Amino acid sequence: MIPALDLSAATWRKSSYSDGGGTNCVEVADAFPGLVPVRDSKVPAGPTLIVAASAWAAFVDGVRTEAL
Repeated sequence: MIPALDLSAATWRKSSYSDGGGTNCVEVADAFPGLVPVRDSKVPAGPTLIVAASAWAAFVDGVRTEAL
């Protein structure tokens, strides 16, 4: 189980795979060793998904592979 994180001071960045139209916007926060917080940029106060960094890396690798 992943513990609750204090994300109040997190710096969020938009995924480079998000479209520029504002409809598909995923943001991630850095500076959480071993974990990757993920949220919908259209709902910044909404729920945040916390993913193990290894799982996030595998997901991103899979997205890149499919994009080729």
